[in-house]
Order: sequence, then C-alpha cells, then structure tokens
Amino acid sequence: MKDKSNASEFSEETLLALRADTPGCEQVTHFNNAGCGLLATPVLTAMVDHLRLEAGIGGYEASAARAEQVRGFYTEIAALINCAPGNVAFATSATHAYATALSAIPFEPGDVILTTRNDFISNQIAFLSLRKRYGVRVVHAPDTPEGGVDVPAMAALMRELRPRLVSATHIPTNSGLVQPVAEIGAHCRELDLLYLVDACQSVGQYPVDVAEIGCDLLTATCRKFLRGPRGSGFLYVSDRVLRAGYEPLFIDMYGARWAAPDRYEPVGTAARFEDWEFPYATVLGSAAAVAYAREVGMAAIARRTPALAARLRDRLAVIPGVRVLDRGPQLGGLVTFGIKGWEAQPFKAAMDARGINSALSFREFAQFDFTDKDVEWCLRLSPHYYNTEEEVARVADAVAELARA
Repeated sequence: MKDKSNASEFSEETLLALRADTPGCEQVTHFNNAGCGLLATPVLTAMVDHLRLEAGIGGYEASAARAEQVRGFYTEIAALINCAPGNVAFATSATHAYATALSAIPFEPGDVILTTRNDFISNQIAFLSLRKRYGVRVVHAPDTPEGGVDVPAMAALMRELRPRLVSATHIPTNSGLVQPVAEIGAHCRELDLLYLVDACQSVGQYPVDVAEIGCDLLTATCRKFLRGPRGSGFLYVSDRVLRAGYEPLFIDMYGARWAAPDRYEPVGTAARFEDWEFPYATVLGSAAAVAYAREVGMAAIARRTPALAARLRDRLAVIPGVRVLDRGPQLGGLVTFGIKGWEAQPFKAAMDARGINSALSFREFAQFDFTDKDVEWCLRLSPHYYNTEEEVARVADAVAELARA
C-alpha cells in the first residue's frame, strides 16, 4: 500500500496548533467536512462577540458599529476566489445562491440547460422545476468510461444546441470526483455561453479562481471545507453578467432603488442579488473562516486534504466486503464506499458509536451516478487538513472491524 502521509508539508507543530484551534477535535473524529467542517476558535469568537454586542446595544446599532468588519466578508471572499468585492453577494446557503442565480435568467420555452450527470441533487431538481414551469430542455452531457464528464462531447453539445445555460458542479456531493470546470469554461467562453458553477464542495478544499474557471456565476457555502457557520454562503457574479442587466426575479430594497412609483433601478454590484436582512454574526463568522483558511494557505490545504482522502481510500480498498465507489481522473477529499452485510442507518450508527462522524448518500441524491454504480446507498467520509494520519488509520480500522462483523 502506497504511503501518502508525506504528501503534505504540515509540520507536527503546525498540525497541533490547528487542532488546538479546533475544540471539536477533542470530542470526535470528524470525517464529515463535506457536510460541515469543525469551527475554528476565531470563527466562534467572531460570532459570539457580535451576538453579545447586539444584546448590549441593539441589532441595528451593532451592525452599524461593525460595518467595516462586515465589508471584510466581501474582501476576504474576493481574495479567495480572485475577483473584486463588488462581484460577491452573501447568501444563506449555496442552494439559496444557486436558486437566486437561476431566477435571474429569463428562460423561454425550448431553451436548453446543458449540465452533467453529476450535478448536485438540488440543482437537478431546480432544472426539472424550470422544465415544468417554462418548458426548457434539460440535457446531460455523457461521462467518460473512467468517470467524470466527457468534455469534448459536452463541447459538441454546446455547438449543436447553443444552450441558454451551461452548468457544472465542481465536486459532486456523492463521490470524490473533481470535474474539469476550467476546461468546460474555456468552451463556454469561446462560444459566449452563460456558465454557472456549483463550487460548494471545492471552495475551502482547493484554490478556486473564477478567472481561471471562466464562469459567469459561481455558488458556494461557507459551512463545509471553509469551516464557517451554517446558514452562510455566497454568489459570485461576473462583470459581464452585471453589465448585461441580469437581476434576481424577486429583487428587494437592498438590491434596488425605488426610483419612481412605477420604476426601480438595480444597484450596480452583486448586492442586487442580496436581501436587506442579514445574519450579521454569521457574516462575521464567515469572514473569519475565510481569513483563517487563507492564513493556513489554500495551496497547502489543497495538497493535504486530498492526500488524507487518498490514504483513506487506499486503506478501505483492501478491506474484504468494502467497495470504494470513487471514480474519475482526479479525486478530492470525499471518500465514498459501500459495505456488504449492512444497511445504511445501522452502519452509520455503528460509526457514530465509535465517535466517527460521517454522512450517508442515497440513490435519490445521485440518480445517474448510483444507478451506474448499482448501489442504493454509500457512506461518505471527508477528512480535512486538521485531521491526522492516525485518525485515518483509526477510521479504516473501524470500517474493517464492522466489515468482519
């Protein structure tokens, strides 16, 4: 078995400091970072401090007093994904950001949405909802035999169908696959097609550069690999989309100015995609989470997190009765597998009982992928940079014990 423990340059001292910043490490072996990362102490402190301020002086007054720190959310996200702060809108989740972005596109009957077989479940349902309401066509590009979208085939469909929207999920929730979103983006730019990327599982795990990807819109959450609070995310909106006048279907008083009784004017930045009401403690916690990730270093994180996952994948692959399900030319920090002799909920409960956090995925989450793999469910394990090689071994040993049982 190949040892990947040296794939990261994190020193023991650095790792100990990161874990000291993460109180949850003392309670659980947290391999559910694709669900929610463990909060770091600076994130928790930022949120609690603001809630105390709201309790002391009032909510409106507290947001006014922390206006500069709130602006820090936009500058931190902008630095993280390589854009200007005015291209960033806060959202309460990646799905909220995605739905808001979709609402800005004036679909008409016969318009084509071109996507992949591995787009996130909520995105797929949204496409079907648009098909039901507006009569759009939803077309899925084929996969390659090794896994992942066939980019040349997808590009051919772009030329043939001239889709109203091209959409791809960078890292699907149901496997370790990393999709080639920049390659897709190059074809979109060549053909001047609107391109929306779901980066929910990649932001915080890999460097994400919107200029390199070539996307018009990008959505993400802060609660996963960024280790921010739940109820937070963001939408990136490109300059060309803003100049073209795209705006959400239900724009509110924060995103527009009521200029006359029968007329409104949308603001010039991505703020037109925001609502007036903000969970300010959450916004500040998210800013602290992004700052923390950038201080750790996205390049270092992008080496360590997939390396830990690869080490775990190798350990699981040799356990009798375990079937590792991840396929594709590039695999990230999500590890999925099935196990003979167990049903989904009892198996996860057995992992929970051993202090190991994990997540379940079912066929309804990934109708194409799980049908191809002929599985009804899998367990998903997702380590992150603050996890250790010893924890990887502990998790693999627990799975081996349960497989023997």
